[in-house]
Amino acid sequence: METLEAQKPRASVRRRAAAVKSFRCKNLVAVVEDPNDIRNIGTVIRNANALGVERVYIVDPRKALPDDWQQMRQRKSLSETSVSAVKWTFVKRFDSTAACLSHLEKHGFVSVVTSPHIKGKTSVFLHEGDYTQHTKLAVWFGNEKRGISTLAVERSEMCVAIPMFGMIESLNLGTSSGIVLYEITKQRREYQSKFRRGRRKGKRAEPLPTVMRREIDGFASSETERTDEPK
Repeated sequence: METLEAQKPRASVRRRAAAVKSFRCKNLVAVVEDPNDIRNIGTVIRNANALGVERVYIVDPRKALPDDWQQMRQRKSLSETSVSAVKWTFVKRFDSTAACLSHLEKHGFVSVVTSPHIKGKTSVFLHEGDYTQHTKLAVWFGNEKRGISTLAVERSEMCVAIPMFGMIESLNLGTSSGIVLYEITKQRREYQSKFRRGRRKGKRAEPLPTVMRREIDGFASSETERTDEPK
């Protein structure tokens, strides 16, 4: 499979990287908990990069991945399954769910988990949730067979489910992560186009664009580039 670098000259790749930078959703992390299949890890990283998620965390108790991101970027299986997105999205691995949760909570992140309704937890359908109220948000996706762990559910703020309308009431990890992250990044991009966070927080005088115009040569024109990066 051809990579982005192989398809485009380096100068064009740099222009693309600069153009998409300010569309990235600040302080948004996708967490994959104990995945079985390396291909699913690559797919989630690809989805995260395409939709503007800032980081991907992998809970990897079997130590299938290296600790160092630079080594992950050179891992052929990850590069191919993510279509080279692993080279452009920061990925961090953890030995356990507890270690990942502790890291997130230490840095002020609130977690939500993708799971059907669980008694005693706030549960919403995907389109009903507000994913802009927390500056730092981590979205958890569970194991392909067992789903999300009890510990992750207990330390999350709410459970998010995709509405199902067919006889089959489940989706694979790649599909579900794409659907969930699309809705969450859409909401957060709309929010950060209107409001600043951080030291200069407050409403913007002029909203920033939330989408890039259709591309003619594979990259957005300079008119779509945002010069005021959201905080």
